[in-house]
Amino acid sequence: MILPDYRGGSIVNLMSSIEQAMGSSFDLYPPANQLPVAELQECDSLILLVIDGLGYDYLSSVGRGSHLHTHLQASLTSVCPSTTSAAVPTFLTGVAPQQHAFTGWFTWFREMGTVLSVLPFQPRHGGCSLGQLGLTPGALSDTETMFHRLKARSQVVMPERIAQSEFNLAFHEGASICSYRGLGDFFQVIQNSLGGSDERDYVYAYWPDFDSIAHSRGISSPELAQHFAELDEAFGKFVRKMQGSGCRVIVTADHGFTDVPSSGVIQMQDHPELAATLVLPLCGEQRFAYSYVHPDKRERFCQYVESELSHAVELYSSAEIIEQGWFGQGAPHPELKSRVGHYTMVMQPGYKIRDRVLGERPKRHIGVHGGVTPEEMYVPLIVVDC
Repeated sequence: MILPDYRGGSIVNLMSSIEQAMGSSFDLYPPANQLPVAELQECDSLILLVIDGLGYDYLSSVGRGSHLHTHLQASLTSVCPSTTSAAVPTFLTGVAPQQHAFTGWFTWFREMGTVLSVLPFQPRHGGCSLGQLGLTPGALSDTETMFHRLKARSQVVMPERIAQSEFNLAFHEGASICSYRGLGDFFQVIQNSLGGSDERDYVYAYWPDFDSIAHSRGISSPELAQHFAELDEAFGKFVRKMQGSGCRVIVTADHGFTDVPSSGVIQMQDHPELAATLVLPLCGEQRFAYSYVHPDKRERFCQYVESELSHAVELYSSAEIIEQGWFGQGAPHPELKSRVGHYTMVMQPGYKIRDRVLGERPKRHIGVHGGVTPEEMYVPLIVVDC
């Protein structure tokens, strides 16, 4: 089991290094041990490139000898859970889930009385985005974006299809949003976003396609290896173009991946006695699931998990893992406890648990994440001095 190293070895510490190097005095979390602030203060411009799903394990094995691997400096841990919906808010706010309180793809928001798919910002069963009702994900986090704290001109480079989503508009306040179409356009838009001002530049650029292919095809698939090769080639050309620009490029990821075979999928519909102990469908992630248990059935819930699912599940009190600092350090968000349920099912390697609601379209994911294995938790820290 690998837990986040919020004392200096996680992605939230990376964001502290970036913040302080770009003139912010915000210091809730210490800078990353692997990237001292002084190393970043010298550069004219700073680019943070987040490749969704590119784990340290993948880069060190399949990606060995690549352009990205050549510049690999260290590994970092993700946050907990190791998933986009918890890690990307960390990249944008500079704080851990302990503070921003986005704790998984499916999250129960007590103040709204509903379970949402966080990033699409819509009810779990589907339907329109809640932004159409005048609501905003920023109100559910009540956390300032880090762009407001930087003494720099901030740019965000996002895929065109999600650039103007409610989530992006809420968590990119203080930055200009630049959209792109496809890999060929991606690095050109990053390059174009620099300059044109006497201020220093900070660019946050997000690439989602590695994650999409890893989900659908698996982390060991030839399709993913081909995509990585194309991405790496484009990155190498970009670095060569940027030489002499006075810029520093940092590449990391929100999480890594692990494959789960069909034999490792636990369906809640096959465990009606367990489902009967819950007052809500399982929330969070399929590898890190939050259980909201009826107060009269907690003993039966724990007994069932121990007798029937102990081969696949490590069960923890959610209050216990908050106390142990899995989600971060410092004062927690007021709603953190309500968003992680009574118990957390931490899945063993090779397993995931799936619960469905009426109207929900099931997705068959081979590659998954959210858990606490090294493959899911460790992400690369890549640094290129241009």
